[in-house]
Formats: sequence, C-alpha cells, structure tokens
Amino acid sequence: MHAVAVIGAGRIGRIHAANVAAHPRLRLACVADVASDAAQALAARHGSVARDVATALADPAIDAVVIASPTALHCDHMLAAAEAHPGRAIFCEKPIDLDLARARAVVERLDRIGARVLIGFNRRFDPHFAALGSRLASGAIGTIEAIHIVSHDPAPPPPAYLANSGGLFRDMVIHDFDMARWLLGAEPVGVFASAACLVDPGIAAVGDVDTARTILRAADGRLCTISSSRRSGYGYDQRIEAYGAGGMIRVGNVTETMLETWGPTGGSTDSLQNFFLDRYAQAYRTEIAHFADVIDGVAPQVTLHDGIAALVLAEAAERSVRSGKMEAP
Repeated sequence: MHAVAVIGAGRIGRIHAANVAAHPRLRLACVADVASDAAQALAARHGSVARDVATALADPAIDAVVIASPTALHCDHMLAAAEAHPGRAIFCEKPIDLDLARARAVVERLDRIGARVLIGFNRRFDPHFAALGSRLASGAIGTIEAIHIVSHDPAPPPPAYLANSGGLFRDMVIHDFDMARWLLGAEPVGVFASAACLVDPGIAAVGDVDTARTILRAADGRLCTISSSRRSGYGYDQRIEAYGAGGMIRVGNVTETMLETWGPTGGSTDSLQNFFLDRYAQAYRTEIAHFADVIDGVAPQVTLHDGIAALVLAEAAERSVRSGKMEAP
C-alpha cells in the first residue's frame, strides 16, 4: 500500500482523508495542519497520526502527498513536497495560487524537478460529466459548436470567506473554465465577462461579485457560455449542454432521490442536492482512485498546465469585467 500524507484538515481535507483511508491501495499515513487540534482529530478518525507540515513533507516514507491546505499555501507545499522527494506523486487542490505570475514561476520550478502533480478539478471525474466528455469525444453529435454551463450555488458563503477567496472567477468559475477547455478541446482566445453583486451587499463590501455571465471564444469561432451565481434559491444547480452539427447532449441536475410525483395538476421531482460535497461525492472518490493510479506511474489526467490555463482565463474574465470588452487570455 502507498503511504499518503494529507496536508490540511479543513473541510476538503476531511473529504480527501476519508477517501484515501477507504482506498484499498492507499494508506493514510499522517495528517498535517497548522491547527494541530484539527489534524489530531482527523488523524484519530481514520486510525492515523498527526504531524507538523514540514515533517510530513520531508518524510522519505511518504509515497504521495495530498495538498488540501489554504490556497495561499499550495505553491509552498507543492515545492516542499517535490524538492524533498522528486519522484513522489502530488495531488493539489485548485487553484494552484491566486497570483498568476507566482503560479507560473512555481510550475516552471516543478517542471524542472520533474514533479508528477494532479490538480484537483474534480468535476472532470464526475460520472455524469465524464460520460458527457466521452460521448462528445466519440463524435456522437459531430463537431462541437457551442457549450453552455450553468453553475449556481444554493447560497453564498459568508463574506469573511470571500474576502480571502480570490474572487468569484478564481474561486468558483475556475472549475467551469477547466470544464470549458476540456469539453471544447481547445484553448479560448477571447473572454468576455459581465458581473454584478445582486445577492448580498456584504459580498460587494469585500470587493467581490456574486453573479456573472461569461463567453469564451475559440480560435475557430466556437463558443462556451457560463452562467455563474452564488445563490440559486432552489438548490445546487449544475448543468451542461453541448451542441453540435448532429444534435445536443445535456447533463441535468442530480436530485436527492429519483422520485417523481404526478397528479391532476402536473408532475414534480424531489429537490436538488443542496451541497457540493453531496453532488460531487463520487467525483471526489474517483479523483482519489485516479491519484492512486498516478502514484503507480499513470500520467495525471489534470496537470499543472491545466491549472495555469484555468487561472489565465479567470484573470482574463476579471479584466473583461473592468474593461467591458472581450479580452485575450
């Protein structure tokens, strides 16, 4: 079994630690966090041990590292993990960093080291979206002409979180930028975005927006539109539609159950799942299963350069909001 260290004992670290501990080829060797109490509690839950971050990253007995620390520490932890043992596999949550220049500099160093890094764009591993990607790649609807992505959260996070999140495009829409690149199979050459604060004045007070519409344009004219909101009011709204010369393929929302009720006045379904950890629970498990393959030598499906490309689009979207024009990434 491969010994894995999880760096970060917060919400996403707890998800990854549980999935590592449950995987038959992985062993949760240790948990590390600057908050030692949180690390100890998470380690105890899975029969592991808690260590300080530096010790965990330097340990030659650790085969792989899962980085689920705050975004501002991602680069430091990736570099420390790779420089200590260049051959080990690294999983890093998105985004690589909030600063594009710093992210590029760190990726250049990681490339020189030959680091093997999987970036945590978990939606590629969702079974519904993965099936969509496979169907499109098979040519089921011919040449893809346009993609429409809807990503609306049930309710906004507190302004205190948003103040340090990097903003809507880097924190939230970055997932959709990755999905757009992946599904289009092309790098956008133009980004137009318009955004506003319509949900919570407290979000505007910390300099962020909560509602956006973004258009990505590929060099051949193909388009992707992204609808983003911090609040739907009706559940976690996650949908994608792809249009091609031969038709359309659509992935709808996942509801709490598959129940439908029909009566004289019409029909109704169960409510949408209301939290991203529920909607993407299988995606997180599959992502860690792929990481186990990466440890064994398989190439990562989502690379450092995918992380940079998504951050480039996020920065271009922010510039477009300010300029009111389509911006080149």
